[in-house]
Amino acid sequence: MGLIRDLYTRFRVLIHEAAKFGTVGIIAFFITIGGANGLHYGVGLGPLTSVTIATVFATMFAFLGNKLWAFRHRKGNHWGRESVLFFVFNGIGLLIQLGVVAAVTHGLGLNDKFSYNLANVAGVGVATIFRLYCYRRWVFLMADDALQQERLEPETTGR
Repeated sequence: MGLIRDLYTRFRVLIHEAAKFGTVGIIAFFITIGGANGLHYGVGLGPLTSVTIATVFATMFAFLGNKLWAFRHRKGNHWGRESVLFFVFNGIGLLIQLGVVAAVTHGLGLNDKFSYNLANVAGVGVATIFRLYCYRRWVFLMADDALQQERLEPETTGR
């Protein structure tokens, strides 16, 4: 039990951020996938247009969820810088996602609902890994004292 407690203590900030980021991400995921399906199969928009529109709405939700909840303990108060970086990295994430969907629908010619959704989910997955790294590294920064607490180095208190 001590090992688990020690690991949790060592990685607690990362665990909490990842859990909150994941919760926001799951909701944004459903906005993206549900919206893309609704726009593509319900309204009749093209596959890439549908993904783009749904992802833009999901991105707006994700920004507010991450800024106001998942990463609210970080430095903050730099709404302008954080907003620009957040949307730039989400734009890159959208390009990653569109690349996967385009490769499947246009490159491989797989236009069935299963292939479209699988490509969309795979694109979201790769883009999410990219986004989490960028958010932690460049967007939602830690204050210097909080950064010292987050260090992922073993404690040397001599217990």
